[in-house]
Amino acid sequence: MNAHKEDRYVGAARLFVSRFDREPTGVWSAPGRVNLIGEHTDYNGGYVMPFAISRRTAVAAAKGGTGWTVWSAATDEEAAFGVGDLAPGRVQGWAAYVAGVLFALREAGFEPPAAELVIDSDVPLGTGLSSSAALECAVLSAMVDLGGLDLPRERWPALAQRAENEYVGVPTGIMDQSASTLCRAGHALFLDCRDGASEHIPFDPGGSGLAVLVIDTKAPHRHVSNEYAARRRSCEEAARVLGLPSLRDLSGADLPAALDKLDGTTGRRVRHVVTENERVLNTVAMLQAGRIAGIGPLMTASHASMRDDYEITVPEVDTAVEAALAAGAHGARMTGGGFGGCVLALVDADAVDSTTAAVAKAYAEAGFTPPEAFTATPSAGARRVA
Repeated sequence: MNAHKEDRYVGAARLFVSRFDREPTGVWSAPGRVNLIGEHTDYNGGYVMPFAISRRTAVAAAKGGTGWTVWSAATDEEAAFGVGDLAPGRVQGWAAYVAGVLFALREAGFEPPAAELVIDSDVPLGTGLSSSAALECAVLSAMVDLGGLDLPRERWPALAQRAENEYVGVPTGIMDQSASTLCRAGHALFLDCRDGASEHIPFDPGGSGLAVLVIDTKAPHRHVSNEYAARRRSCEEAARVLGLPSLRDLSGADLPAALDKLDGTTGRRVRHVVTENERVLNTVAMLQAGRIAGIGPLMTASHASMRDDYEITVPEVDTAVEAALAAGAHGARMTGGGFGGCVLALVDADAVDSTTAAVAKAYAEAGFTPPEAFTATPSAGARRVA
């Protein structure tokens, strides 16, 4: 555990003492995530490959009271609610993610204990790094331990997803919660979104003299809700026309014949999904063979597909990818649902600073808001840390 993370966990405990005038029982945390490859394949029953990052949400907690009192260090706000509030729509804002976990636990037949909680986080908000899943899964981890709940780890992702889908009302897939709960340090999570099967794939860029640079493009999310829904509808309609349960069932070999049955726009959407699934499988093979640098071209091809076929990138994102590649990155791609967010660049470890500077220079020339960047280390999922 590095000093920064240690300070955050200690800080969460101290904030708890300051807020509630007693020591917490413990501190739990869960990570944000990036998706190494596999975009918009999840709701098509396909493959994704996220890994947890070292930026995490910490929850200091102790049992007590008759309901739940939660304080957020990020907003300096307190929320309090009881069992009667654990119905969708009753709790709003950031606290809905906490209430949603309690709701999902109760719906699954568990009794989460009344408790006081303090939340502290360094997962950036609104950047596509899944700060919401980190919050849900940190709270879930705390509740399971505090209540002594017999909830196997493999059930955590679906329960946290239910909190977000049914209580908060956000129709996410299961990737974010799976990464935040199941990931292991030094590995990426190869996840089959059709049946939930997962495999931990060794991924240690540092051990190969490489680094994953995460560039927060500062691009505002533009029309993301409507456009996301439109992409999903297009894929579902294509599967219907092709007589398939989902686009996961369309192979690359059968793609040309399928495209003849679809209009141009729908065909491009389908081509992205099919080729992206293939890129995920090829990435798994590369990593299993220890060829980490070899996934770079797959990342770059993924970005081109998102830009040209799925049409979900924006100028800031494309500029960051192009600048990173021009600076010598092995590969670069947008990560997340699109229309803003972050870019991943696989770079030599000694080229982190020069790549960051190259992207900043390209942004300045384009008149964009200056980006921010950090390196992402494949990290462990939700757990007790203090």
